Amino acid sequence: MKTFGTLLLYFSLLCMVSCTNSTDNTNSDNSPESSVKRISYSITGVYPHDTSSFTQGLAFYKGQLLEGTGYEGKSKLMHMDIKTGKPVKAVRLDTTIFGEGVTVINDTIYQLTWKNNIVLVYSAQDLKKIKEFPLNTDGWGLANDGKNLIVSDGSSNLYFYEPSTFRLLRTQSVTEDGSPVSNINELEYINGYIYANQWQYNYILKIDPNNGIVVAKMDLTELVNRVQAKIPGIDTGTVATLNGIAYDPQTNKIYVTGKYWPELYEIQFEH
Repeated sequence: MKTFGTLLLYFSLLCMVSCTNSTDNTNSDNSPESSVKRISYSITGVYPHDTSSFTQGLAFYKGQLLEGTGYEGKSKLMHMDIKTGKPVKAVRLDTTIFGEGVTVINDTIYQLTWKNNIVLVYSAQDLKKIKEFPLNTDGWGLANDGKNLIVSDGSSNLYFYEPSTFRLLRTQSVTEDGSPVSNINELEYINGYIYANQWQYNYILKIDPNNGIVVAKMDLTELVNRVQAKIPGIDTGTVATLNGIAYDPQTNKIYVTGKYWPELYEIQFEH
């Protein structure tokens, strides 16, 4: 009887420990859900894209697609024909310059450079270079809100500049669920929000420019997988990563692509 009582006590204690551990595991799984909304999208058009273009920036000017590309000796600024994927007009950057993001404001094109610490300025009509501005950070993505130029440098910050002088007006940190967001890359401003590629990720982030909070994000893994299927072995995680967002206000259409991608995609989503 003594042995049975001891075993019964041991069994009871074991059950208590097991039940306690089970309760603790259940509580640990109840982590707070993300406040960031997921954006669904559909592909509404597919167009050819030059696989030799290391795409760094996309933008529209009066219905004409502009594309800026990178790498020393290969960097360009181009007016593109969407239907053929070929340039209508192109200018080559100096062989020492690594081109980055582009945007158009007041009939003027601004093109960043990666580590050359300059911003190139052109006439939007003929791509004639007008001047240069100094840049104190790396240049990654570039957009505008109709008044200010908005720059990313690969960090968790966005920088707002005055177009006529390129004077820094303010710096805005970007956070997702309270944590800094790294690798902010190519930018586009659409209906009051900044949309940003996140380098080495398949996301486009929707950012409130007033406080830097990521309010929504879009997962474009479907497009990345499509590119990998078309070009087996292409490294869409680094070199051929998703990069390039362009919004045409005349048609209300949005286009995305990536570095060396064979296609440009017209996508539709609620924005």
